[in-house]
Amino acid sequence: MPLPSASPDESNASVVLAHTDTPEQPETVLPAASVAAPTPFADPTMDPTALPTAPPLVDPAALQDLGAQLDSPAVAKGFARDYTKMWDQRYQTLASALEDGDLARSMDAVLSLKTSSEMVGGLRLAQLAGELETALRAGDMGHALVLLRDVAERGDETVDELQFSYVLWDS
Repeated sequence: MPLPSASPDESNASVVLAHTDTPEQPETVLPAASVAAPTPFADPTMDPTALPTAPPLVDPAALQDLGAQLDSPAVAKGFARDYTKMWDQRYQTLASALEDGDLARSMDAVLSLKTSSEMVGGLRLAQLAGELETALRAGDMGHALVLLRDVAERGDETVDELQFSYVLWDS
C-alpha cells in the first residue's frame, strides 16, 4: 500500500486520500490533478505566525515635527507638558461619558484623546483611541467600556514616558 502523497511522482498519477484496514472499505484514490498543491506565501521570508508589531509607546519624532511646524521646539515641549498635566482630566471625561452611555460626549472625548496623543507622539494610545472610536461609531458601548481599561493603562504609560524621557518639567 503506498503512503499518501500530496505531490505524486510521474509514475503514480493518483493520490491516496484514505486508507482503511478493513477489506470492505476500499481506499479512496483521486487523480493527482484534482489535489491542490500547497501554495507558498507571497513573501517566503515572512513568518506567517508573526503578529503585527505594536507602534512605539512614544515616537520622539512627533514632538520634533510639531516643533518644526510651529517653528518653536519650546512650544511643542509646552504642549507635551500640558498634555501630561491634563491626562487625568482627559481620561475622567472619557470614562464618565462612556459610563453614562453618552455617545456624543464619548466621541468628543475620544477624538480629543486620539488627536492630542498623535500630536505628542503617543502612538499606542492614539491607536487604541482609534479602536475605541470605531467601537463608538458602531454603537458598541460594551466594547468601548472594555477598551477603557486599556486606555487607562496606555495613557499612564504614555504620560510616564513623556515625563521621564523628554524632561517636560519646568527648568
